Amino acid sequence: MSVTPGAYFLSGFGVFAVLIWLVSAVACIYAFVLFVKLARRGITALDLYNYSKNLEIRAKYESVNKEGPY
Repeated sequence: MSVTPGAYFLSGFGVFAVLIWLVSAVACIYAFVLFVKLARRGITALDLYNYSKNLEIRAKYESVNKEGPY
């Protein structure tokens, strides 16, 4: 018999709490990895959008005076 009454339940709760903490830590790391992947895709998409808009703007404004006065 143990000296502290209820020690069996407390030790079980401790293992359960560590297990819950470990699962939540892994879930947080996984969510962070997914967020980083999403951010990198967003940055790539924004770069492609800016590049296409720059080409569009250049084509519009550089072609206005293409023949020029000279």
